[in-house]
Amino acid sequence: MSDALKTVLDNMELLTPSEKALAAHCLLSSLEGEPSNDVESAWLALAENRSNALLSGDVKAVRWEEIKAKL
Repeated sequence: MSDALKTVLDNMELLTPSEKALAAHCLLSSLEGEPSNDVESAWLALAENRSNALLSGDVKAVRWEEIKAKL
């Protein structure tokens, strides 16, 4: 594991839900070439919907430590 990835994973719990959604979007976008506008809009809408669901209490957050323990 690279130092860069380790830093991101070690600090994941410090990010807000919106920052996590943005980070996920950026990481996924970087895997592909230039995204189309439709794909970009769909990812943004998905990230915003998930962030809003978390902030409104419709879904419950799971701590990163719990996820790592299950892995």
